[in-house]
Amino acid sequence: MKIISAEERLRQQTGVKMAIFGSYGVGKTSLLKTLDEPTICLDFEAGLLAVQEWSGDSISVRTWEDARDIACLIGGANPALKASSAYSAKHFEAMKAKYKDWDFSKYRCIFIDSITIASKLCLLWCKSQPESFSEKSGKPDTRSAYGLLASEMSSWLNQFQHIPDKDVIIVGLLESKTDDFNRTTWVLQIEGSKTTNELPGIVDEVISMVSMKNESGKLARKFVCHTLNTTGYPAKDRSGKLDEIEEAHLGKLLAKIKTKKGGQLCEK
Repeated sequence: MKIISAEERLRQQTGVKMAIFGSYGVGKTSLLKTLDEPTICLDFEAGLLAVQEWSGDSISVRTWEDARDIACLIGGANPALKASSAYSAKHFEAMKAKYKDWDFSKYRCIFIDSITIASKLCLLWCKSQPESFSEKSGKPDTRSAYGLLASEMSSWLNQFQHIPDKDVIIVGLLESKTDDFNRTTWVLQIEGSKTTNELPGIVDEVISMVSMKNESGKLARKFVCHTLNTTGYPAKDRSGKLDEIEEAHLGKLLAKIKTKKGGQLCEK
């Protein structure tokens, strides 16, 4: 531990941690093409067809074990964990040896597509673990499985939250629900209510990506960025620099968040 002076803190710029949610087909994956910094995509959906011309790198993630290994490799070791735990120093050293040719230092952004599918992979894994079965009957214990899901997802997201020098963009599905009084609300589509409730507190920005009419009356993709907004979509802006509605362009959005007073970008 050390004391970080105000001057030192102001000179540094930690990466922006952002979650973007939108409905099917709104173009969440296509946001990759609007990033202006070296980016790697963690592809959980095999859904990069829409960005075939995108020049960035990607990793296809198909199991929860792989998701944990990649998060450990990128996020580093958590010194608070014992050796037998995922994300421990032992886990990290094993991943460095296994993927010794992989270099993540060149990337300034990690794009996770999507947390919706990642949470489904996590739940499948949790349901297969011994602690998700009753000790007496041997039958599946749903409550225990979802408890393990909450713990796993929290630890996984914590890895990305504590990466100091990279932007992390997490995308996911947004769905509408109508109650008995015909009132519509928008909710994040993630397995497990605990992760859904905790995610807004983990990231700096929660943004809803929606289609709405622009000044000319044509539909355009927009970012809803404020918690108190006129549309009712989930959103949060910890930076205090964003307008309620912003252009759906990640490069411009990140630049706006990182700009200091006087118009200069914060340096990483």
